[in-house]
Amino acid sequence: MRPSIYNILLVGGVVLLAVGQVPASDEKGDYSHCEKFSGYFMKYNVCAKGRYLVDEEAVKFVLEIDNQKYFDKHISVTSLPGKHSKTQIFTMKVKMLCRNPDQYIRETKNDLHKMQRNYDPDLHPLEAPREYKQALNAVKLERVFAKPFLCCLDGHRDGVTCVAKHPERLSTVASGSYNGEVIIWNLASRKEVARIKAHEGSVKGMTFDPSGENLITCGDDKTIKIWNTDSDDCKEHKASSIIVCTNSIFSISHSRDSKTFVTGGEVVQLWDGVKVIPDVTTHWGVDPIHCVQFNPVETSLIGACSSDRSVIIYDTRQATPVRKLTMKMKANKMCWNPMEAFNFTAASEDYNLYSFDCRNLSKPLVMHVGHTSAVIDVDYCPTGNEFVSGSYDKTIRIYESHKTTSREVYHTKRMQRLTCVAYTHDSRYIISGSDEMNLRLWKAIAWQKQGVIKPREKAALEYNNSLKEKFMTHPQIKRIANHRQVPRHIFNAAKEHKIIYQKIKRKEFNRKAHSKPGTVHIKASKLKAIVKEDE
Repeated sequence: MRPSIYNILLVGGVVLLAVGQVPASDEKGDYSHCEKFSGYFMKYNVCAKGRYLVDEEAVKFVLEIDNQKYFDKHISVTSLPGKHSKTQIFTMKVKMLCRNPDQYIRETKNDLHKMQRNYDPDLHPLEAPREYKQALNAVKLERVFAKPFLCCLDGHRDGVTCVAKHPERLSTVASGSYNGEVIIWNLASRKEVARIKAHEGSVKGMTFDPSGENLITCGDDKTIKIWNTDSDDCKEHKASSIIVCTNSIFSISHSRDSKTFVTGGEVVQLWDGVKVIPDVTTHWGVDPIHCVQFNPVETSLIGACSSDRSVIIYDTRQATPVRKLTMKMKANKMCWNPMEAFNFTAASEDYNLYSFDCRNLSKPLVMHVGHTSAVIDVDYCPTGNEFVSGSYDKTIRIYESHKTTSREVYHTKRMQRLTCVAYTHDSRYIISGSDEMNLRLWKAIAWQKQGVIKPREKAALEYNNSLKEKFMTHPQIKRIANHRQVPRHIFNAAKEHKIIYQKIKRKEFNRKAHSKPGTVHIKASKLKAIVKEDE
């Protein structure tokens, strides 16, 4: 970087002043690659012109001095070596000012003009009130632009039972219904790609293999069918492979890194993709398994939910189950955290969701509350920071994995009881299926803009988000950010549940207050849902 002609960098630099005629031609020498300049040194009342040279230590100048008499008294004199031996050199220390052109000059004419700002807090005494006002406006606009519903995919002739996401294509999903039909959808065009009559009876579960070429379904007819989604056989209702089972099958899940898939029914069976006989058959108790889920990180672990109110952990490297947790009410679905290998969340019939560490099932990590009816399905965001749940109370809720209450609740007038929910692989959208035969697509962030976002707009959004996070604990901003309009039946049910909860807490407090000290112990709410843990 070279300083400009009239604005020179460096404080306390060294200036070399030469007396005599310096050649103006570009002759090779000590100063042959210097640049010409002229200036006026007000401190010493000297007019100077010549050339300057920039090196790593200082800025050097070769000057023609008009007032030599002044410099003879104040500046040391040396001689220029070599070719310019007759030229005298005067050395002095001066304070010099420099401006970097990169800080105020645009690179191209299409760039914005750079704004010069001084961030000294003494110059901005009203910084906090101004930022608070901007945060308040940002959180108000957030609620104005909160329109999460995108589209409704109607094509099923009966209620939707399950949804499967394609592992390679973000826009491809498959859904199954109670009448045995499977529809493959393209979310980008919002149209169905293929319609398959897969089973006699309802479709209980479906999953894609890791490559996405095959779709595996199971149904009430005790069959497992493998469909090649890339061929025309799928559209002609021809399965590439059919496995007939002796037991009922209620759920299916595929391993992330192998050809192995697991089914849950009267027993848990582990299958190889090319065999018609299960490699492993195991069970714990006599009640059927209605949900199985492969761990996406520790791919040897399998989680299962049983009808006897238990959650069971299996390991494919062992012949017997590893651990069993019995809860107070049945767990309808469980889902592993894709980023935290040992954590999972279970959707319970007691209107709550519970997050566990599978290494210690005796105590839930977090109890997630908010639903007013049984929670049917749960699915994690690919980032592992959030999960979505669907409930029998006709609402979808989005929770942060470490928080108790939901950050968002979605509902529509036409949407009935939820049967399945899923996060897309880009973590931007949510898919929901309900028993009124429709599949719906939602935005994961209700106020997020769709389409291309310009750099200035992106910077403004990031700035507003940082302000909202900074002032989120202020009462007015917190009230606006957390308030949600819910249907009347949800509002009344939540109000009733709050009264019941307060009554229970009041009764426990009175019992403890009127009993002998140490005889009555109050259990935490999340511990009341646990009955026992077996290994």
